[in-house]
Amino acid sequence: MAPRKLAAGNWKMNGDLAALSQIDAIVAGRETGCDVLICPPAVLLHPMVARIGGGDLLVGGQDCHHAGSGAHTGDIAAAQLADAGASHVILGHSERRADHGETDADVAAKARAAHDAGLIAIICVGETEAERDAGTTLDVIAAQLQGSIPDCATSANTVIAYEPVWAIGTGRTPDNAQIAEVHAMIRDALSATLPDVSLLYGGSVKAANATEIFAIDNVDGALVGGASLKAADFLPIVSALAAS
Repeated sequence: MAPRKLAAGNWKMNGDLAALSQIDAIVAGRETGCDVLICPPAVLLHPMVARIGGGDLLVGGQDCHHAGSGAHTGDIAAAQLADAGASHVILGHSERRADHGETDADVAAKARAAHDAGLIAIICVGETEAERDAGTTLDVIAAQLQGSIPDCATSANTVIAYEPVWAIGTGRTPDNAQIAEVHAMIRDALSATLPDVSLLYGGSVKAANATEIFAIDNVDGALVGGASLKAADFLPIVSALAAS
């Protein structure tokens, strides 16, 4: 079975209730041929689900705690995301790893909790600029994969997103050969355990480069940041993926 195509938008800490009008345009303008997911801030998750009203657009969280409940002020459990209508959750994003000190073990524990709650875990991996310059990219990604993916992961409940840290929000992207090299390594590394897992590329994906990126072998979609905030910017990316 071929991996599913997925265009995922990560709104990060952006948006308010008024921004949900963008969802109307995304729902109206999206094409068939790929799955479309938006991960808003947690306070917008349920209002977004309610606004969609059972449409084809998927909604997800941006993080979850590894515990099911408890004294964890400010955190959110995977089951709570699912209860609010989420189908996915982003885990191990470089901003979480850098800003909150999350380790591979933390990401694996969160992914296990997500799977227990019936969510699809989008597990992020990626190298820093220093690691890229040192020539250790593939070693870094391999170690993150080994440490961040729990034993309960399957091709159905897990998505892998490769996001080179130095390309996130900078306008810079690796060249096609660099993206192809990393995605081929990930596909090979997971061929025995997650043979049909979807592999997303993330890092300054926009309408101008989407078609070229989606033509690269083993790229099954994208995890999009800033360009997912407005329908006019996001829909051309969705269309490019649907046509790939």
